[in-house]
Amino acid sequence: MPSNALIPLINQSRLLDRFLRYVQVGTSANPAATIYPSSSGQWELGRMLLRELIDMGADNAHQDESGLVWATIPGTTGTASPTIALIAHLDTSPEAPGEHVKPEVVDCYVGGDLRLSSGQVMTSANSPTLSSLVGKTLVTTDGTTLLGGDDKAGVAIIMEIAHHLIERPYLPHGNLRVLFTCDEEIGRGTDRIDLEKLGAHAAYTIDGGGSGMLDVETFSADAMRVTFTGRNIHPAIAKGQMINAVRAACDFVDSLPRSERTPETTADREGFIHVHDIRGGVGKCEVDMLLRSFDESQLDKFAAVVCSTADEAAKRSPGLTVDCTRRRQYRNLAEGLKRLPDVVELAEQAFVNLGRPCVRAIVRGGTDGSQLTEKGLPTPNLSSGQHNIHSVLEFACLDEMLEASEHAIELLKLWGEKTF
Repeated sequence: MPSNALIPLINQSRLLDRFLRYVQVGTSANPAATIYPSSSGQWELGRMLLRELIDMGADNAHQDESGLVWATIPGTTGTASPTIALIAHLDTSPEAPGEHVKPEVVDCYVGGDLRLSSGQVMTSANSPTLSSLVGKTLVTTDGTTLLGGDDKAGVAIIMEIAHHLIERPYLPHGNLRVLFTCDEEIGRGTDRIDLEKLGAHAAYTIDGGGSGMLDVETFSADAMRVTFTGRNIHPAIAKGQMINAVRAACDFVDSLPRSERTPETTADREGFIHVHDIRGGVGKCEVDMLLRSFDESQLDKFAAVVCSTADEAAKRSPGLTVDCTRRRQYRNLAEGLKRLPDVVELAEQAFVNLGRPCVRAIVRGGTDGSQLTEKGLPTPNLSSGQHNIHSVLEFACLDEMLEASEHAIELLKLWGEKTF
């Protein structure tokens, strides 16, 4: 008999209530900010979580000087079992509106198109996973903002796990560290994590889509900025004087690969160059882009394409200068996970114990776990019921959030049975 028969039911209404409250706190990350965290809403949500952790009786609950929220749920096994961390991030993507979120609950989705209150319609074409969720409880947006399930679904799951374990001290598990990070969406999620303070043997981010997925590979990632510097002057006297950096930037973007090596034309293990922001004027114009590949060496090739294309664009505007800068972001976590096979194998075993299927998956993106694994803390990523992330058609599946909670509790039980 699957061991989930022995796990008391997760409080579904409380989990839903948490999630609905959390998504209504605007926490969009701001990539232009120089402060940490980059938005005040992350402080606000962190304070809300801290109050709830204190009220439920978590140990050493606090919000540090960087806005990160920490807590401990002491183990119940009485053995020297490893300490495991569960991690989620407070911020949401800046790529879609994230303020004034109005979540809508769809009880027992009946299938077909789903019309939101704004008039937006979710279909099988724009929401490919929708058809597999007939009969499930969904939480959507009103179609004007993102939902924030990435990663407030993970936040709500971890909070409910902590509360569930505190209420049931008879459930076996080792020490659990809870950690909520900031600014993951803009590549700063691990900047302020003190691994010695965390004191974890292994960790899991709960920041994945759907259910039953165990993310064991991510992209390797760099960011690039190409800066064109021209010469501005009043257009009335511009002949022979003006050097238009905007025109050069447009030429550059238009010359980058279009039918391949872009997010729109790649899938599976194919990497890409993604132009995501252009800003500036005649005198100076900046183009920001992402380089992504599962093969780290391919990032060098992508960077070479960017630089050579930028140089060619600059040559078309005599007197214009161009500068290319590249910034390391994160690396594929696959190699780092090999240092501790238990971290993946026990997650798989927890699915087996629950009688549920599991798939090892690759992520065409990154998580805090990518950087944590690179720093020496093996951190694969677990499902949290997110769908259509970074979109105004984003939604979450409550049933999958419940499954994620049950899986994590079984996983913590398995870790609690291990000793050093």
